[in-house]
Parts: sequence; structure tokens; C-alpha cells
Amino acid sequence: MSTIKQVVAATVLSAAAVAPGPAGAQSQPILKGVKNIVLVHGAFADGSSWAKVIPLLQAKGLNVTAVQNPLVSLEEDVAATQRAIALMEGPVLLVGHSYGGMVISEAGNDPKVAGLVYVCALIPNDGQSVVDVTQAFPPAPGSAEFRQDDAGFLRLSPKGINEHFAQDLSAAERGVLVATQTPWAAKATVAKISTAAWKTRPAWCIIGTEDQMVPPDLARAEAAMIKAKTTELASSHVPMVSMPEKVAAIIVNAAQEL
Repeated sequence: MSTIKQVVAATVLSAAAVAPGPAGAQSQPILKGVKNIVLVHGAFADGSSWAKVIPLLQAKGLNVTAVQNPLVSLEEDVAATQRAIALMEGPVLLVGHSYGGMVISEAGNDPKVAGLVYVCALIPNDGQSVVDVTQAFPPAPGSAEFRQDDAGFLRLSPKGINEHFAQDLSAAERGVLVATQTPWAAKATVAKISTAAWKTRPAWCIIGTEDQMVPPDLARAEAAMIKAKTTELASSHVPMVSMPEKVAAIIVNAAQEL
């Protein structure tokens, strides 16, 4: 075989070795950056609030855990998140929705946490509580629909969920949220974090322009405070449910950048 033919043959064999197989047989893509994602839900919710996002992240080869916060105190929610982080092998991208932003701002001080993603979230500075974060802005429309029981736990009224929390979901999906919401301890609204993890880690923010729980003006001020890479979505307070593909894409991009 001539030298030219040998080179051509070697090139063809090399290309065949790396060429992808049929579309249905493709393996999960190999990502650069962080491979572990810990998702932290907010008040009135549970880990299933990430149900539409999780398979999209897993399809990208990411190792995903959704924390089940008990919502009985900030301290216990932070502890639950820390346990999830501890089970991960290697660096972690921590993602928090709503009140979950308070949780990840504290739990994110764990040495394994490489970055933070805030989704329509409350973002505290050092020594701040939920009340501290929100008091500089007019009350969110949805806050008028909080209902406190005799045990000191808050729930959202059906009107609150239908009109202010998840107004861009179908009636059936909103009905499920009404039926399955997890009560949130009122004392968690006045519990203060220690040191805000975003001061030492890169951060991303997703802002819902139709959010009536964490109003856009508050969310934009928070994003500016932490110098986050910010994306605005025309969503309610729950874009991970109404726009899961867009939320998942932002999380994937953040993981790749770390």
C-alpha cells in the first residue's frame, strides 16, 4: 500500500472510532465542570417541585439529588441540605428556589460547594432573615395569602397558589400544588443565616418577571448585590415547573462553567 493510501486508511479508521452511533444509541454527553447538582426546594413545596427538571439534568450526565427540606426551621433545612451535599462525591452546584435561597446561602459554605444558582429566590446578606431580605420592598402580592395555623405553620390559600404562586400552570397542576403543599414554620422567617456563601462563590440568578412571591424588583436588587449572571424568564414564581427546559439549561450551563 502506498504511503498516501496508508494515511487515508488510518484517517478513516480513526474517524470511525470516534464517530457517534445511531441517535437512539448515543450515550449521555460528557460535561466539563461540576457533575453534582443538589436541588433545594422552597416553602410550601417539596423535592417533587423539581420533577420536570431532574430528568433533563440527568440526560446531560449529571448526578442529581433533590433535598426534602422538613420546613420546620431554617437550621433543620440547612442540615438536610448539608447531608445531601455530604453524599456527593466531588464538587457540587447548589440550586435553591424561593426560600431555598436562604438555605443554600448558609449551606453553600460547605467546602464541596463550587457555585450557587438562585431560582426566583430570597438571597440574604450576612446575618439576615427572610423578613430582613424582604422589608426594603413593598410586600409581595402573594404574601397576603399566607395563613398561619395554631401550631405556628404557614400555608398558602388556594387563591394564593392559583393567582400569585403558580398562575402560569394548568388548573390541574395548580390543584395538585394546593393539595400537596408542605406547611412552612413561621419561625423560619425570622431565623438569620450566618455568613452568605455567595460572597466566596460564583452565582447565577433566574428571575421570573411575573413572580408575585419574590417580586422582580427585589430579585433584581438581589442579583445586583451578589453580582450574579442573571436570566429573566416570563414566568411565575415556579419556572422550574412552567419552563423546565429553560431552567435546566441554565443549571447545565452553570455546571459547565465551574
